[in-house]
Amino acid sequence: MMDRLFEIVYILLDEKSATAADLARRFEVSEKTIYRDVDRLSAAGVPIYAVRGKGGGIQLTENFVLNRSLLSEREQNEIMMAVESLAAVSLPRDATLQKLRALFRREGPGWIEVDFSRWGGGGKAVFDGLKNAVLEKHPVAFDYYSAMGEHMRREAEPLQLWYKDRAWYLKAYCRTREGYRLFKLTRIRNLELLEGRFARELPPDLGTAPPDPQCLVTLRLHFAPELAYRVYDEFGPECAKKTKDGFEAVMTCPEDDWLYGYVLSFGDKAKVLEPERVRSTLRNKIAEMMRNYE
Repeated sequence: MMDRLFEIVYILLDEKSATAADLARRFEVSEKTIYRDVDRLSAAGVPIYAVRGKGGGIQLTENFVLNRSLLSEREQNEIMMAVESLAAVSLPRDATLQKLRALFRREGPGWIEVDFSRWGGGGKAVFDGLKNAVLEKHPVAFDYYSAMGEHMRREAEPLQLWYKDRAWYLKAYCRTREGYRLFKLTRIRNLELLEGRFARELPPDLGTAPPDPQCLVTLRLHFAPELAYRVYDEFGPECAKKTKDGFEAVMTCPEDDWLYGYVLSFGDKAKVLEPERVRSTLRNKIAEMMRNYE
């Protein structure tokens, strides 16, 4: 709870104001819990208050300065670890993090560093641009290349950056298609911040609904022993097991071109054991690939 209380103060120092609903979503608690946190902070001497109505929210008294003496050494360490965890995914502003380090007299590297960019990749500019657009509620435009091979210029209202299954996605309202969409960050090119602001909020179920079961297929695969590193990287312990001659794994995902490309990426070191329909499709795709080299 201490981490959450401080992070609320940190957010208000950084953003000036936040609604109880927004804070509840960020910390995955109820609005009642947020209001109880506000009461605890107020009782501890933090000048925090709520303003009702349009343009209102939870705020701190102007010119409020956090006093280091209010916190024990352990609490300061816990706070820095919590905020550095947020910094690992580029959520806090660097200037604010530096102020906290100066306040608590912390020098040297933090306890955690996370870099989600590819080796030699240039995706940080897209990530940072979208992060700022989400925080400032700026609409954006970008070229997008879908899994269906479609290329289109999109205008969107960015609502949240989402990390799922080793990939970053943007949850957004697409003005071009007039609906909510998920965009994979690696497929975004030529990002542009547009003028104006938007007021739209993130729907609670965007991206969390399971795929249509009719579109899913379950594969049983065999991997050669030398692919241990990929099996351990890409399959959880509940999905893969070691055998006498390698590994067996089970995966369930949408049946599309990505799936077949993924299986083929293992080369001759992997084999689909079932279902037969997928084995047949792979044989046809391999035959088509061979014709490219005749």
